[in-house]
Amino acid sequence: MNVRRRDFFNFLGSAVVVWPLAARAQQPGMPVIEFLGSSSPDQFARPLSAFRQGLNETGYVEGRNVTIEYRWADGQNDRLPALAADLVRRQVNVIAAPGSTPAALAAKAATATIPVIFQVGTDPVAAGLVASLARPAGNVAGVTNINTELVPKRLELLRELIPTANIIALLVNPTSPFITESISKDLQSATRALGLQLNILNASTEHDFDTVFATFTQLRADVLVIAPDAMFISRSEQLGALTLRHAVPAVTQFREFAAAGGLMSYGGSFTEPTRLVGLYTGRVLKGEKPADLPVMQATKVELVINLKTAKALGINVPNTLIGRADEVIE
Repeated sequence: MNVRRRDFFNFLGSAVVVWPLAARAQQPGMPVIEFLGSSSPDQFARPLSAFRQGLNETGYVEGRNVTIEYRWADGQNDRLPALAADLVRRQVNVIAAPGSTPAALAAKAATATIPVIFQVGTDPVAAGLVASLARPAGNVAGVTNINTELVPKRLELLRELIPTANIIALLVNPTSPFITESISKDLQSATRALGLQLNILNASTEHDFDTVFATFTQLRADVLVIAPDAMFISRSEQLGALTLRHAVPAVTQFREFAAAGGLMSYGGSFTEPTRLVGLYTGRVLKGEKPADLPVMQATKVELVINLKTAKALGINVPNTLIGRADEVIE
């Protein structure tokens, strides 16, 4: 049974829609949006609905007065540059790259002329996407949501559940160097201040997961923090099930992880930021320039706790933490 504690986003109750898996046929004279997705259409279903909602708010409806063609990397970041290059060769009107820093960087690297609208959970200035939040400059603009900076907070929540946790493992994707470096640095500072031991585990494909959990056991690690990476996002349910099977107390970004058996998720929802990407994409189609669109910042976060998993792991969740959760899965 899922019990909603607080509801930051009213739009989460939107209707389920079947998402297209292939590019739709372009009608003559209709503008074309190329959608560059780091994950997969099934994992990105709710955010994609929000993207269309944002487009609708500017008067664009897919199939009626705008065409959207989709490219999905299925969590494989090394595919993104080729996908982005293919989009540029098609000379589309706008490239929408919501969902990951690697996708946004690949789109930016591929073109200096076609407008690119991104959504990332990192600092877009530090990542080199824009010159500043207020004045992006160039052909790139977009939205940020709180994400990578929440990694130390995720560790704090785990230690609130397991105060004796001293050996910490961080799972990162080495094919996302900017995110990996940023998160590793932040968590290293946090663990050092608390006198904890941090171990970095790497996985660039799902085939690495068995090694990750074997290494976790060998290290006698107490808890696992999973970095917010598109590959992990696209396999949230798999990772949730694996952490439960291996009795690993873990936390990551999205609710799907906790719903699949992971202990806890804490992070900003993709849904509202992706709606804003749709909004900006529509505004660009109407003639506005990315350089004139300040980077929007979404700041709301959700905490989801799986009480069933906590009980299976022998963890007593304090009532104070339950009361702070947005959703408790029982």
